[in-house]
Amino acid sequence: MFHLANKIFLLGLLLIPLILLWQRWLEIRGRRFIAFSSRSLLVDGGRSFKVLAARHLGSLKIAALALVLIALARPQILHQYRVEKKMGIDILITLDVSGSMASIDFKPKDRLEVAKEVIAGFIEKRTSDRIGLVIFAGTSYTRCPLTVDYDILRHFLEQTKLGELEDGTAIGMALATSINRIRHSKARTRIIILLTDGVNNRGEIDPLDAIQIAKDFQVKIYTIGVGTRGKAPLPVVDSFGQTRYIMWDVEIDEALLQKIANETGGLYFRATDKDSLQQIFGEIDRWEKTEISSKKYSQARDIYHYFLALALLLLLIAETAKRSFLRILP
Repeated sequence: MFHLANKIFLLGLLLIPLILLWQRWLEIRGRRFIAFSSRSLLVDGGRSFKVLAARHLGSLKIAALALVLIALARPQILHQYRVEKKMGIDILITLDVSGSMASIDFKPKDRLEVAKEVIAGFIEKRTSDRIGLVIFAGTSYTRCPLTVDYDILRHFLEQTKLGELEDGTAIGMALATSINRIRHSKARTRIIILLTDGVNNRGEIDPLDAIQIAKDFQVKIYTIGVGTRGKAPLPVVDSFGQTRYIMWDVEIDEALLQKIANETGGLYFRATDKDSLQQIFGEIDRWEKTEISSKKYSQARDIYHYFLALALLLLLIAETAKRSFLRILP
């Protein structure tokens, strides 16, 4: 991009028309005449190359002056570029893998499989955030620490199965494990997404104590209650080894989940099917955006010396011609 660093010198170009008028006035005022015996001696004399060139020697000097003024304005070639700095968010997904997640009210798949699909889609939308995975039932553990290697994270998510942990729903333990994993993070925003379909019935840590711990470490918690309202079909294996379905009461401690979210600055959602679960994660994705700051830099390359060189060349040509083959009578 062409740029002039000292544009004020361009005002000098306004003097050029005045100089041209001044030269014209001097030319008319100082015009002299020579008498000839016959006009035929000067046929086409006024239109020869030398005559025309001699008349315009002054124009070369005016052009040289214009080039000097442009050079004083310091023309430059600018190369502009932006440097972006992304300030990512640390996100820990805390996923319930208790036996009730086998309910198939999210047909045709069970709750856990649908949750895994939606979480995988959420991960795919993030670009520079560190994301981790904690799973819990009667106990909890970190399945994948915070990472930007989304491929390995999706691998651990895909390998998550029902029956890995002792059955139960230890919400307090799950939150404590998640907070302990994320509390040392240096990210400006640290969030936990807790997804469960039950009521806290296991674990040594009370969920209310976990709320206070989260507040102390400034961790925001989004909570999602998963399951239809009323009853849901749950597969069980009978004494003959056959799988049959029983209608199971859906019990989600929505009051606790709302309290966890409200007191830590997050939000509570209820997902009753796959579409609503996708909308919830889309809403979280919309609320929790990565901060991007950018700075604009310019790299300038001066080119004024080209204009000065051309101006000197024009002056040299004009003065050389005036003193040699374009010499005129005084």
